[in-house]
Amino acid sequence: MVEAVVLLFFILSGLRVEADGSDHKYKEKEKVPFYVNKVGPFHNPSETYRYYDLPFCIPEHVTEKKEYLGEVLNGDRLVDAPYQLDFRVDKESEVLCKKTLSKEDVAKFKDAVLKDYYFQMYYDDLPIWGFIGRVEKDDKTDPGEFRYLLYKHIHFDISYNQDHVIEINVQTDPNLAIDISEEKEIETEFLYSVKWKETEIPFDRRMDKFSHSSSTPQHLEIHWFSIINSCVTVVLLTGFLATILMRVLKNDFVKYSHDEESPDDQEETGWKYIHGDVFRFPKHKSLFAAVLGSGAQLLALAIFIFILSLVGVFYPYNRGALFTALVVIYALTSGIAGYTSTFNYLQLEGTNWYPREIPPLPWYRRTIPQMAMAGFLPFSAIYIELYYIFASVWGHKIYTIYSILFIVFIILIIVTAFITVALTYFQLAVEDHEWWWRSVICGGSTGIFIFGYCIYYYFARSDMSGFMQTSFFFGYMACICYGFFLMLGTVGFCASLQFIRHIYQSIKCE
Repeated sequence: MVEAVVLLFFILSGLRVEADGSDHKYKEKEKVPFYVNKVGPFHNPSETYRYYDLPFCIPEHVTEKKEYLGEVLNGDRLVDAPYQLDFRVDKESEVLCKKTLSKEDVAKFKDAVLKDYYFQMYYDDLPIWGFIGRVEKDDKTDPGEFRYLLYKHIHFDISYNQDHVIEINVQTDPNLAIDISEEKEIETEFLYSVKWKETEIPFDRRMDKFSHSSSTPQHLEIHWFSIINSCVTVVLLTGFLATILMRVLKNDFVKYSHDEESPDDQEETGWKYIHGDVFRFPKHKSLFAAVLGSGAQLLALAIFIFILSLVGVFYPYNRGALFTALVVIYALTSGIAGYTSTFNYLQLEGTNWYPREIPPLPWYRRTIPQMAMAGFLPFSAIYIELYYIFASVWGHKIYTIYSILFIVFIILIIVTAFITVALTYFQLAVEDHEWWWRSVICGGSTGIFIFGYCIYYYFARSDMSGFMQTSFFFGYMACICYGFFLMLGTVGFCASLQFIRHIYQSIKCE
Protein backbone atom coordinates (compact mmCIF):
# COMPACT_ATOMS: atom_id res chain seq x y z
CA MET A 1 0.00 0.00 0.00
CA VAL A 2 2.75 2.47 0.98
CA GLU A 3 4.75 1.66 -2.16
CA ALA A 4 1.67 2.23 -4.30
CA VAL A 5 1.05 5.64 -2.74
CA VAL A 6 4.70 6.64 -3.23
CA LEU A 7 4.43 5.63 -6.90
CA LEU A 8 1.24 7.64 -7.21
CA PHE A 9 3.03 10.65 -5.74
CA PHE A 10 5.64 10.62 -8.49
CA ILE A 11 2.99 10.11 -11.15
CA LEU A 12 0.88 13.02 -9.93
CA SER A 13 3.90 15.26 -9.45
CA GLY A 14 4.51 15.11 -13.17
CA LEU A 15 0.85 15.21 -14.14
CA ARG A 16 0.25 18.56 -15.76
CA VAL A 17 -0.40 20.11 -19.14
CA GLU A 18 3.01 19.90 -20.67
CA ALA A 19 4.04 22.28 -23.41
CA ASP A 20 3.96 19.57 -26.04
CA GLY A 21 6.63 17.65 -24.16
CA SER A 22 9.02 20.61 -23.91
CA ASP A 23 10.75 21.97 -20.83
CA HIS A 24 8.85 25.27 -21.09
CA LYS A 25 11.84 26.99 -22.67
CA TYR A 26 11.37 28.95 -25.87
CA LYS A 27 13.36 30.97 -28.32
CA GLU A 28 12.25 34.29 -29.70
CA LYS A 29 9.39 33.93 -32.23
CA GLU A 30 8.94 30.29 -31.27
CA LYS A 31 5.39 28.99 -31.00
CA VAL A 32 4.11 28.55 -27.46
CA PRO A 33 1.36 25.95 -26.85
CA PHE A 34 -1.97 27.71 -26.45
CA TYR A 35 -5.24 25.87 -25.76
CA VAL A 36 -8.80 26.99 -25.27
CA ASN A 37 -10.71 24.92 -22.75
CA LYS A 38 -14.33 25.72 -22.01
CA VAL A 39 -17.02 28.35 -21.59
CA GLY A 40 -19.95 28.55 -19.21
CA PRO A 41 -22.01 30.70 -16.82
CA PHE A 42 -19.76 32.28 -14.21
CA HIS A 43 -22.12 31.50 -11.32
CA ASN A 44 -22.67 27.87 -12.41
CA PRO A 45 -19.18 26.34 -12.31
CA SER A 46 -20.41 22.83 -13.15
CA GLU A 47 -22.26 23.97 -16.27
CA THR A 48 -19.52 24.18 -18.89
CA TYR A 49 -19.43 23.71 -22.65
CA ARG A 50 -16.81 23.37 -25.33
CA TYR A 51 -15.20 26.64 -26.31
CA TYR A 52 -16.23 26.31 -29.94
CA ASP A 53 -19.86 25.59 -29.02
CA LEU A 54 -20.15 29.36 -29.31
CA PRO A 55 -19.51 30.77 -32.80
CA PHE A 56 -16.02 32.09 -32.13
CA CYS A 57 -13.31 32.26 -34.79
CA ILE A 58 -12.11 28.73 -35.53
CA PRO A 59 -8.60 27.92 -36.83
CA GLU A 60 -8.23 25.91 -40.01
CA HIS A 61 -7.00 22.82 -38.17
CA VAL A 62 -8.42 22.16 -34.72
CA THR A 63 -6.52 19.51 -32.78
CA GLU A 64 -7.74 18.17 -29.48
CA LYS A 65 -5.07 17.74 -26.83
CA LYS A 66 -4.62 14.27 -25.37
CA GLU A 67 -5.91 14.41 -21.81
CA TYR A 68 -5.24 12.40 -18.68
CA LEU A 69 -7.93 10.61 -16.68
CA GLY A 70 -8.18 13.39 -14.11
CA GLU A 71 -8.55 16.06 -16.78
CA VAL A 72 -11.40 14.15 -18.39
CA LEU A 73 -13.12 13.77 -15.01
CA ASN A 74 -12.57 17.47 -14.41
CA GLY A 75 -14.47 18.28 -17.59
CA ASP A 76 -11.52 19.81 -19.45
CA ARG A 77 -11.78 19.99 -23.25
CA LEU A 78 -8.46 21.36 -24.48
CA VAL A 79 -8.22 22.23 -28.18
CA ASP A 80 -5.97 24.52 -30.20
CA ALA A 81 -6.63 28.22 -29.67
CA PRO A 82 -7.21 30.49 -32.67
CA TYR A 83 -4.66 33.03 -31.39
CA GLN A 84 -1.01 33.03 -32.42
CA LEU A 85 1.04 34.18 -29.41
CA ASP A 86 4.64 33.47 -30.38
CA PHE A 87 7.34 33.98 -27.77
CA ARG A 88 8.30 37.67 -27.32
CA VAL A 89 6.40 38.82 -30.39
CA ASP A 90 4.26 41.91 -29.80
CA LYS A 91 1.12 42.46 -31.83
CA GLU A 92 -1.25 45.38 -32.06
CA SER A 93 -4.86 44.94 -33.15
CA GLU A 94 -4.11 41.80 -35.14
CA VAL A 95 -7.14 40.60 -37.10
CA LEU A 96 -8.15 37.16 -35.86
CA CYS A 97 -10.90 36.68 -38.40
CA LYS A 98 -13.67 38.47 -40.23
CA LYS A 99 -16.97 36.81 -39.51
CA THR A 100 -20.61 37.17 -40.44
CA LEU A 101 -22.74 36.33 -37.45
CA SER A 102 -26.11 34.89 -38.40
CA LYS A 103 -29.25 35.51 -36.36
CA GLU A 104 -28.72 32.16 -34.65
CA ASP A 105 -25.11 33.08 -33.81
CA VAL A 106 -26.17 36.42 -32.39
CA ALA A 107 -28.87 34.72 -30.32
CA LYS A 108 -26.28 32.31 -28.88
CA PHE A 109 -23.91 35.12 -27.95
CA LYS A 110 -26.75 37.20 -26.52
CA ASP A 111 -27.87 34.37 -24.27
CA ALA A 112 -24.26 33.75 -23.20
CA VAL A 113 -23.69 37.42 -22.36
CA LEU A 114 -26.92 37.51 -20.34
CA LYS A 115 -25.73 34.53 -18.28
CA ASP A 116 -22.26 36.06 -17.66
CA TYR A 117 -20.39 33.46 -19.70
CA TYR A 118 -16.64 33.30 -19.14
CA PHE A 119 -13.95 31.55 -21.14
CA GLN A 120 -10.97 29.58 -19.89
CA MET A 121 -7.70 29.07 -21.76
CA TYR A 122 -4.23 27.73 -21.01
CA TYR A 123 -1.05 29.33 -22.32
CA ASP A 124 2.08 27.30 -21.55
CA ASP A 125 0.18 25.65 -18.67
CA LEU A 126 -0.88 29.04 -17.24
CA PRO A 127 -4.66 29.55 -16.79
CA ILE A 128 -6.45 32.52 -18.35
CA TRP A 129 -10.02 33.70 -17.77
CA GLY A 130 -12.17 36.42 -19.21
CA PHE A 131 -15.75 37.35 -19.94
CA ILE A 132 -17.09 37.26 -23.47
CA GLY A 133 -19.22 40.38 -23.03
CA ARG A 134 -21.30 42.45 -20.67
CA VAL A 135 -24.86 43.66 -20.11
CA GLU A 136 -25.68 47.36 -19.66
CA LYS A 137 -28.90 47.57 -17.68
CA ASP A 138 -29.05 51.33 -16.98
CA ASP A 139 -31.49 50.84 -14.07
CA LYS A 140 -33.88 48.89 -16.27
CA THR A 141 -35.54 45.68 -15.10
CA ASP A 142 -36.87 44.25 -18.35
CA PRO A 143 -34.20 42.05 -20.04
CA GLY A 144 -35.66 43.08 -23.39
CA GLU A 145 -34.52 46.64 -22.70
CA PHE A 146 -30.97 45.73 -21.73
CA ARG A 147 -28.03 46.50 -23.99
CA TYR A 148 -25.95 43.41 -24.81
CA LEU A 149 -22.31 43.96 -25.80
CA LEU A 150 -19.95 41.29 -27.20
CA TYR A 151 -16.22 41.91 -26.84
CA LYS A 152 -14.40 41.67 -30.13
CA HIS A 153 -10.92 42.73 -29.02
CA ILE A 154 -8.76 40.84 -26.50
CA HIS A 155 -5.44 42.11 -25.18
CA PHE A 156 -2.83 39.72 -23.74
CA ASP A 157 -0.18 40.98 -21.31
CA ILE A 158 2.58 38.39 -21.03
CA SER A 159 5.62 38.45 -18.72
CA TYR A 160 8.78 36.47 -19.39
CA ASN A 161 12.07 35.76 -17.67
CA GLN A 162 14.82 34.87 -20.13
CA ASP A 163 13.41 31.91 -22.07
CA HIS A 164 10.42 31.16 -19.79
CA VAL A 165 6.83 32.40 -19.78
CA ILE A 166 6.07 33.62 -16.26
CA GLU A 167 2.65 35.25 -16.29
CA ILE A 168 -0.20 36.03 -18.64
CA ASN A 169 -3.23 38.26 -18.14
CA VAL A 170 -6.10 39.01 -20.47
CA GLN A 171 -8.05 42.24 -20.84
CA THR A 172 -11.07 43.09 -22.94
CA ASP A 173 -11.55 46.52 -24.44
CA PRO A 174 -15.05 47.82 -23.57
CA ASN A 175 -14.74 50.46 -26.30
CA LEU A 176 -14.36 47.76 -28.95
CA ALA A 177 -17.56 45.79 -28.48
CA ILE A 178 -20.41 44.75 -30.75
CA ASP A 179 -23.98 45.63 -29.85
CA ILE A 180 -25.95 42.40 -30.21
CA SER A 181 -29.13 43.60 -28.55
CA GLU A 182 -31.05 43.00 -31.77
CA GLU A 183 -30.98 39.47 -33.10
CA LYS A 184 -29.99 40.26 -36.66
CA GLU A 185 -27.15 39.34 -38.97
CA ILE A 186 -23.93 41.22 -38.15
CA GLU A 187 -20.65 41.50 -40.00
CA THR A 188 -17.63 42.12 -37.78
CA GLU A 189 -14.00 41.29 -37.24
CA PHE A 190 -12.37 39.94 -34.10
CA LEU A 191 -9.02 41.40 -33.02
CA TYR A 192 -6.31 40.70 -30.48
CA SER A 193 -3.17 42.39 -29.20
CA VAL A 194 -0.10 41.02 -27.43
CA LYS A 195 2.34 42.91 -25.22
CA TRP A 196 5.45 41.21 -23.78
CA LYS A 197 7.41 42.55 -20.82
CA GLU A 198 10.34 41.23 -18.81
CA THR A 199 10.07 40.24 -15.15
CA GLU A 200 12.48 39.04 -12.47
CA ILE A 201 10.10 36.37 -11.11
CA PRO A 202 11.82 32.96 -11.51
CA PHE A 203 10.09 30.18 -13.42
CA ASP A 204 9.64 27.94 -10.38
CA ARG A 205 7.70 30.71 -8.60
CA ARG A 206 5.26 31.56 -11.36
CA MET A 207 2.37 29.66 -9.71
CA ASP A 208 2.83 31.37 -6.37
CA LYS A 209 0.30 34.10 -7.07
CA PHE A 210 -2.46 31.49 -7.23
CA SER A 211 -1.36 29.91 -3.95
CA HIS A 212 -1.03 33.23 -2.16
CA SER A 213 -4.55 34.29 -3.10
CA SER A 214 -5.97 31.98 -0.42
CA SER A 215 -3.35 32.77 2.24
CA THR A 216 -3.62 36.54 2.56
CA PRO A 217 -3.35 37.90 6.14
CA GLN A 218 -7.09 38.52 6.27
CA HIS A 219 -7.90 34.98 5.17
CA LEU A 220 -5.30 33.45 7.47
CA GLU A 221 -6.79 35.32 10.41
CA ILE A 222 -10.19 33.79 9.66
CA HIS A 223 -8.68 30.33 9.23
CA TRP A 224 -6.84 30.56 12.53
CA PHE A 225 -10.03 31.73 14.18
CA SER A 226 -11.59 28.56 12.84
CA ILE A 227 -8.76 26.51 14.34
CA ILE A 228 -9.09 28.24 17.71
CA ASN A 229 -12.86 27.72 17.65
CA SER A 230 -12.35 24.04 16.92
CA CYS A 231 -9.68 23.64 19.59
CA VAL A 232 -11.92 25.28 22.19
CA THR A 233 -14.62 22.77 21.26
CA VAL A 234 -12.18 19.89 21.72
CA VAL A 235 -10.90 21.21 25.06
CA LEU A 236 -14.40 21.74 26.42
CA LEU A 237 -15.55 18.34 25.24
CA THR A 238 -12.43 16.63 26.59
CA GLY A 239 -12.86 18.41 29.88
CA PHE A 240 -16.46 17.28 30.02
CA LEU A 241 -15.47 13.68 29.49
CA ALA A 242 -12.59 13.88 31.97
CA THR A 243 -14.53 15.52 34.79
CA ILE A 244 -17.97 14.02 34.32
CA LEU A 245 -17.61 10.70 32.56
CA MET A 246 -14.53 9.55 34.40
CA ARG A 247 -15.98 10.58 37.76
CA VAL A 248 -19.18 8.75 37.00
CA LEU A 249 -17.26 5.70 35.82
CA LYS A 250 -15.13 5.76 38.96
CA ASN A 251 -18.27 5.80 41.10
CA ASP A 252 -19.69 2.97 39.01
CA PHE A 253 -16.55 0.88 39.51
CA VAL A 254 -16.64 1.48 43.26
CA LYS A 255 -20.34 0.63 43.41
CA TYR A 256 -19.98 -2.56 41.38
CA SER A 257 -16.96 -3.68 43.40
CA HIS A 258 -19.02 -3.31 46.57
CA ASP A 259 -21.89 -5.20 44.93
CA GLU A 260 -19.58 -8.15 44.35
CA GLU A 261 -19.07 -8.41 48.13
CA SER A 262 -22.79 -8.10 48.89
CA PRO A 263 -25.33 -10.96 48.92
CA ASP A 264 -25.76 -12.82 45.65
CA ASP A 265 -29.47 -12.07 45.36
CA GLN A 266 -28.90 -8.32 45.05
CA GLU A 267 -30.16 -7.09 41.69
CA GLU A 268 -27.71 -5.47 39.29
CA THR A 269 -28.52 -2.07 37.76
CA GLY A 270 -27.05 0.31 35.20
CA TRP A 271 -24.68 -0.67 32.44
CA LYS A 272 -23.38 -3.70 34.34
CA TYR A 273 -26.91 -5.11 34.28
CA ILE A 274 -26.75 -5.55 30.48
CA HIS A 275 -23.30 -7.15 30.32
CA GLY A 276 -24.84 -10.23 28.77
CA ASP A 277 -26.45 -8.27 25.94
CA VAL A 278 -24.03 -5.45 25.19
CA PHE A 279 -21.92 -7.60 22.87
CA ARG A 280 -24.87 -9.23 21.13
CA PHE A 281 -24.49 -8.71 17.38
CA PRO A 282 -26.79 -6.07 15.86
CA LYS A 283 -29.59 -6.57 13.38
CA HIS A 284 -28.65 -6.67 9.69
CA LYS A 285 -25.07 -7.56 10.50
CA SER A 286 -24.12 -7.93 6.81
CA LEU A 287 -25.12 -4.31 6.15
CA PHE A 288 -23.43 -3.24 9.38
CA ALA A 289 -20.15 -4.86 8.37
CA ALA A 290 -20.38 -3.29 4.91
CA VAL A 291 -20.89 0.16 6.44
CA LEU A 292 -17.81 -0.26 8.62
CA GLY A 293 -15.74 -1.47 5.68
CA SER A 294 -16.77 1.44 3.47
CA GLY A 295 -16.18 3.92 6.28
CA ALA A 296 -12.69 2.55 6.95
CA GLN A 297 -11.85 2.79 3.25
CA LEU A 298 -13.04 6.40 3.04
CA LEU A 299 -11.06 7.30 6.16
CA ALA A 300 -7.91 5.79 4.62
CA LEU A 301 -8.65 7.61 1.37
CA ALA A 302 -8.95 10.95 3.18
CA ILE A 303 -5.68 10.40 5.05
CA PHE A 304 -3.74 9.53 1.88
CA ILE A 305 -5.21 12.54 0.06
CA PHE A 306 -4.11 14.79 2.91
CA ILE A 307 -0.62 13.30 2.79
CA LEU A 308 -0.33 14.04 -0.92
CA SER A 309 -1.69 17.56 -0.45
CA LEU A 310 0.73 18.33 2.38
CA VAL A 311 3.74 17.32 0.27
CA GLY A 312 2.63 19.69 -2.48
CA VAL A 313 1.12 17.44 -5.14
CA PHE A 314 -2.11 19.42 -5.51
CA TYR A 315 -0.70 22.82 -6.34
CA PRO A 316 -3.08 25.22 -8.10
CA TYR A 317 -4.11 24.20 -11.60
CA ASN A 318 -2.29 20.90 -11.66
CA ARG A 319 -5.45 19.92 -13.45
CA GLY A 320 -6.85 16.49 -12.88
CA ALA A 321 -4.32 15.51 -10.20
CA LEU A 322 -6.91 15.42 -7.42
CA PHE A 323 -9.41 13.39 -9.44
CA THR A 324 -6.71 10.97 -10.55
CA ALA A 325 -5.56 10.54 -6.96
CA LEU A 326 -9.11 9.94 -5.76
CA VAL A 327 -9.75 7.24 -8.35
CA VAL A 328 -6.41 5.46 -7.91
CA ILE A 329 -6.32 5.59 -4.11
CA TYR A 330 -9.96 4.52 -3.89
CA ALA A 331 -9.10 1.47 -5.95
CA LEU A 332 -5.97 0.73 -3.90
CA THR A 333 -7.82 1.02 -0.59
CA SER A 334 -10.62 -1.33 -1.63
CA GLY A 335 -8.70 -4.07 0.18
CA ILE A 336 -9.13 -2.13 3.42
CA ALA A 337 -12.90 -2.15 2.92
CA GLY A 338 -12.94 -5.87 2.22
CA TYR A 339 -10.73 -6.77 5.16
CA THR A 340 -12.62 -4.54 7.63
CA SER A 341 -16.02 -5.80 6.50
CA THR A 342 -14.96 -9.44 6.65
CA PHE A 343 -13.24 -9.07 10.01
CA ASN A 344 -16.24 -7.42 11.64
CA TYR A 345 -18.71 -9.81 10.05
CA LEU A 346 -16.84 -12.79 11.48
CA GLN A 347 -16.73 -11.14 14.91
CA LEU A 348 -20.48 -10.47 14.97
CA GLU A 349 -21.59 -13.96 15.93
CA GLY A 350 -22.69 -13.50 19.53
CA THR A 351 -25.15 -15.86 21.21
CA ASN A 352 -28.76 -16.63 20.61
CA TRP A 353 -30.32 -16.20 24.05
CA TYR A 354 -33.31 -13.97 24.35
CA PRO A 355 -32.24 -10.32 24.81
CA ARG A 356 -33.24 -8.32 27.83
CA GLU A 357 -36.11 -5.91 27.37
CA ILE A 358 -35.07 -2.27 27.05
CA PRO A 359 -36.88 -0.04 29.56
CA PRO A 360 -38.93 2.92 28.27
CA LEU A 361 -36.68 5.83 27.35
CA PRO A 362 -37.42 9.57 27.58
CA TRP A 363 -37.69 11.40 24.26
CA TYR A 364 -34.27 13.05 24.53
CA ARG A 365 -32.58 9.63 24.71
CA ARG A 366 -34.07 8.41 21.47
CA THR A 367 -32.23 8.21 18.17
CA ILE A 368 -33.18 11.54 16.54
CA PRO A 369 -32.33 13.82 19.52
CA GLN A 370 -29.10 11.89 20.06
CA MET A 371 -28.19 12.33 16.38
CA ALA A 372 -28.82 16.07 16.62
CA MET A 373 -26.58 16.36 19.67
CA ALA A 374 -23.86 14.13 18.21
CA GLY A 375 -23.75 15.93 14.85
CA PHE A 376 -23.92 19.51 16.09
CA LEU A 377 -20.67 19.59 18.06
CA PRO A 378 -18.40 18.18 15.31
CA PHE A 379 -20.12 20.39 12.75
CA SER A 380 -19.54 23.48 14.90
CA ALA A 381 -15.83 22.68 14.79
CA ILE A 382 -15.64 22.74 10.99
CA TYR A 383 -18.39 25.05 9.72
CA ILE A 384 -16.12 28.09 9.28
CA GLU A 385 -13.73 26.14 7.08
CA LEU A 386 -16.62 24.70 5.08
CA TYR A 387 -17.33 28.04 3.42
CA TYR A 388 -13.85 28.26 1.92
CA ILE A 389 -14.02 24.68 0.71
CA PHE A 390 -17.39 25.28 -0.91
CA ALA A 391 -16.17 28.53 -2.46
CA SER A 392 -13.30 26.58 -4.02
CA VAL A 393 -15.23 23.51 -5.17
CA TRP A 394 -18.39 25.34 -6.26
CA GLY A 395 -16.84 28.65 -7.18
CA HIS A 396 -13.71 30.15 -8.64
CA LYS A 397 -11.67 30.70 -5.49
CA ILE A 398 -8.48 28.77 -4.79
CA TYR A 399 -7.89 26.77 -1.60
CA THR A 400 -4.30 25.82 -0.82
CA ILE A 401 -4.04 25.94 2.99
CA TYR A 402 -4.06 22.17 3.33
CA SER A 403 -2.21 22.19 6.65
CA ILE A 404 -5.04 24.08 8.35
CA LEU A 405 -7.59 21.85 6.66
CA PHE A 406 -5.74 18.78 7.96
CA ILE A 407 -5.79 20.15 11.50
CA VAL A 408 -9.53 20.75 11.22
CA PHE A 409 -9.96 17.19 9.92
CA ILE A 410 -8.09 15.74 12.90
CA ILE A 411 -10.20 17.83 15.26
CA LEU A 412 -13.33 16.57 13.51
CA ILE A 413 -12.25 12.97 14.08
CA ILE A 414 -11.44 13.60 17.76
CA VAL A 415 -14.69 15.43 18.51
CA THR A 416 -16.72 12.75 16.73
CA ALA A 417 -15.05 10.00 18.75
CA PHE A 418 -15.49 11.82 22.07
CA ILE A 419 -19.14 12.77 21.66
CA THR A 420 -20.06 9.28 20.43
CA VAL A 421 -18.36 7.67 23.42
CA ALA A 422 -20.23 9.98 25.79
CA LEU A 423 -23.61 9.26 24.20
CA THR A 424 -22.87 5.53 24.15
CA TYR A 425 -22.18 5.56 27.89
CA PHE A 426 -25.42 7.42 28.62
CA GLN A 427 -27.26 4.90 26.47
CA LEU A 428 -25.81 1.95 28.37
CA ALA A 429 -26.46 3.66 31.71
CA VAL A 430 -30.22 3.48 31.07
CA GLU A 431 -29.86 -0.23 30.19
CA ASP A 432 -30.25 0.24 26.42
CA HIS A 433 -27.92 -2.38 24.94
CA GLU A 434 -28.64 -1.67 21.25
CA TRP A 435 -25.66 0.63 20.84
CA TRP A 436 -24.15 -0.78 17.65
CA TRP A 437 -26.20 1.02 15.04
CA ARG A 438 -26.75 3.99 17.36
CA SER A 439 -23.01 4.66 17.58
CA VAL A 440 -22.68 4.56 13.78
CA ILE A 441 -25.70 6.82 13.24
CA CYS A 442 -24.66 9.32 15.91
CA GLY A 443 -21.07 9.41 14.71
CA GLY A 444 -22.12 9.89 11.09
CA SER A 445 -24.85 12.44 11.80
CA THR A 446 -22.37 15.23 11.07
CA GLY A 447 -22.86 14.34 7.40
CA ILE A 448 -26.52 15.33 7.74
CA PHE A 449 -25.50 18.70 9.19
CA ILE A 450 -23.09 19.21 6.30
CA PHE A 451 -25.89 18.53 3.84
CA GLY A 452 -28.01 21.07 5.71
CA TYR A 453 -25.16 23.55 5.21
CA CYS A 454 -25.21 22.67 1.51
CA ILE A 455 -28.83 23.83 1.29
CA TYR A 456 -27.96 27.05 3.13
CA TYR A 457 -24.91 27.69 0.93
CA TYR A 458 -26.81 27.13 -2.31
CA PHE A 459 -29.65 29.52 -1.54
CA ALA A 460 -27.93 32.10 0.69
CA ARG A 461 -24.23 32.23 -0.24
CA SER A 462 -24.12 31.45 -3.97
CA ASP A 463 -25.74 32.64 -7.18
CA MET A 464 -26.06 29.19 -8.73
CA SER A 465 -29.26 28.52 -10.63
CA GLY A 466 -30.76 26.28 -13.28
CA PHE A 467 -31.75 22.63 -13.30
CA MET A 468 -28.35 21.35 -14.47
CA GLN A 469 -26.31 23.18 -11.82
CA THR A 470 -28.83 22.36 -9.09
CA SER A 471 -28.75 18.68 -10.02
CA PHE A 472 -24.95 18.64 -10.05
CA PHE A 473 -24.66 20.46 -6.74
CA PHE A 474 -27.14 18.49 -4.68
CA GLY A 475 -26.34 15.18 -6.39
CA TYR A 476 -22.61 15.43 -5.76
CA MET A 477 -23.01 16.87 -2.26
CA ALA A 478 -25.45 14.10 -1.31
CA CYS A 479 -22.80 11.54 -2.25
CA ILE A 480 -20.07 13.43 -0.39
CA CYS A 481 -22.21 13.85 2.74
CA TYR A 482 -23.06 10.15 2.63
CA GLY A 483 -19.34 9.45 2.47
CA PHE A 484 -18.85 11.61 5.57
CA PHE A 485 -21.66 9.69 7.25
CA LEU A 486 -19.94 6.36 6.60
CA MET A 487 -16.47 7.60 7.56
CA LEU A 488 -17.45 9.38 10.77
CA GLY A 489 -19.92 6.63 11.65
CA THR A 490 -17.06 4.15 11.53
CA VAL A 491 -14.96 6.44 13.74
CA GLY A 492 -17.82 6.70 16.24
CA PHE A 493 -18.35 2.94 16.35
CA CYS A 494 -14.65 2.10 16.76
CA ALA A 495 -14.31 4.63 19.61
CA SER A 496 -17.43 3.27 21.32
CA LEU A 497 -16.29 -0.32 20.91
CA GLN A 498 -12.93 0.38 22.54
CA PHE A 499 -14.66 2.27 25.35
CA ILE A 500 -17.13 -0.56 26.02
CA ARG A 501 -14.42 -3.20 26.01
CA HIS A 502 -12.45 -1.15 28.51
CA ILE A 503 -15.24 -0.63 31.02
CA TYR A 504 -16.48 -4.21 30.91
CA GLN A 505 -12.97 -5.57 31.32
CA SER A 506 -12.66 -3.48 34.48
CA ILE A 507 -15.51 -5.22 36.34
CA LYS A 508 -16.39 -8.76 37.28
CA CYS A 509 -19.61 -9.96 35.66
CA GLU A 510 -21.41 -13.17 36.54
